[in-house]
Amino acid sequence: MLLINDPSDAPAGPKVVAIGSFDGLHLGHQHLIHQAQQEAKNQHIPLLVYTFDPPSKVFMKGEGFLTDLSEKLELLRGLGVEIALIVPFTEAFSKRSKDDFLGDLRSLEAQRIFVGADFRFGQGRAGSLEDLNTVAPTQILPLLELSGGPVKSSRIRDLLREGEVDEAKLLLGRVYTARGIVQEGDKLGRRLGFPTANIEVAPLKILPMGVFAVRVQTPQGRFGGMANVGYRPTVSGQVLRFEVHLFGFTGDLYGQELSVEFLTKLRGEKKFESLEALKAQLAQDAEAARKVLGF
Repeated sequence: MLLINDPSDAPAGPKVVAIGSFDGLHLGHQHLIHQAQQEAKNQHIPLLVYTFDPPSKVFMKGEGFLTDLSEKLELLRGLGVEIALIVPFTEAFSKRSKDDFLGDLRSLEAQRIFVGADFRFGQGRAGSLEDLNTVAPTQILPLLELSGGPVKSSRIRDLLREGEVDEAKLLLGRVYTARGIVQEGDKLGRRLGFPTANIEVAPLKILPMGVFAVRVQTPQGRFGGMANVGYRPTVSGQVLRFEVHLFGFTGDLYGQELSVEFLTKLRGEKKFESLEALKAQLAQDAEAARKVLGF
C-alpha cells in the first residue's frame, strides 16, 4: 500500500476515491471500501482512500478514538487498499473552504467518489454531497443497520465506554484491540498473587470499563489472560488503570508494547471490603477467563 500525506504526492492518473474519517474501520466503513474497490476493479484504475489523522471529531471536540493511525493503516492494508492519503487534521485544515477540498479531489483525478450518508466537508461543514458530484459521480452509501441501530463509530464508542465489547465486536467485525507500553505500577497485583502489566495507551484511546477475558500479543508470544480497566475503588484509586494479567507468563515486560484483544466482559468494576475479598474474586475471574479462552 502506498502511503501519502498530500494530494500532490498521489500518482498521476484516474482513481476511484473513498473519503471518510474511518475511525474504527467498522463494518459500515468496510462495506463502503469494498464497494469502491469493486468500482475501481471495473474501471481498471486504483482505489485511493482519503482519510484524516486524527479524525475530525477527535481534533475539534476532543472525543476519544477507536483506532490510532498505525491500527488504521494495518486495517487498510488488510482490506487490500492500494493508496492511502492520510491528511493531518490541523487547525489550518479545519479552516479550508469546501472549494479547496474539491480542488484536492480534482488534482487526484477522481473518476468516482464514495462517501457515507453523513459525510460533510470544508469549514463549517459547508460542503454538500451535491458539491462532490461537480468533481465526479458520487456514490452515497446509506448507513448499515445492525443489531437494532446504525453502524456508526459514535455508537461503538458508547458501547465500549459501557464495557459492551461483545456488541462492539458485532459492529466492528472483529475483536476490539488496544495497544500500549508497559509502565511500572505499584505491584498490588503481585502482592495478591496476580501480577499485572500496567499498560499506558495513547491519550483519548477508548478503553472499555470493567474486567475482561483477553488475548495479548507480546514480544515473547501470544498469551491468554484477564484485564481490568478502572479506578481500583478497593484501594481508593483516583487514576484510570489498564492492567493485564497473563496466564502462564513469567518475566519482565516493562517498556514493551502489548496488543490486547478484549474477548468478553466478565464483570463490572466493584469495591471490595478487603484485599482478601478482592483476591478471592480475582481467582474467580481467572477461572471464568480460562473458560472463555478454552483452557
